Amino acid sequence: MSNNLDRLRKGERWWTAEAGLRSCGVVLLAGSYRMGLAAHRWATTPPPHQATLGDFAICLAIAVCLTSGLALTMFGPRLFEHVPIPARSYHWRS
Repeated sequence: MSNNLDRLRKGERWWTAEAGLRSCGVVLLAGSYRMGLAAHRWATTPPPHQATLGDFAICLAIAVCLTSGLALTMFGPRLFEHVPIPARSYHWRS
């Protein structure tokens, strides 16, 4: 597993990682769409009570699935590339 993660960090092209991560992103986007439809249906019907913790959890799951699905679909394995931090960065105080 470490060898595969090193390949992703170096930014080498690897078609199985490309296909797997991007298809996972598409699945997350489809899941967020389905959850969004359910949340819309719940929001448009008159509720007998205030919003519950479950309603907020569904909205949080939609936001997490949407952002991670977009990131995986757009960038794929490039998400795991090693990005060098410049020497004059805020994180490297000399």
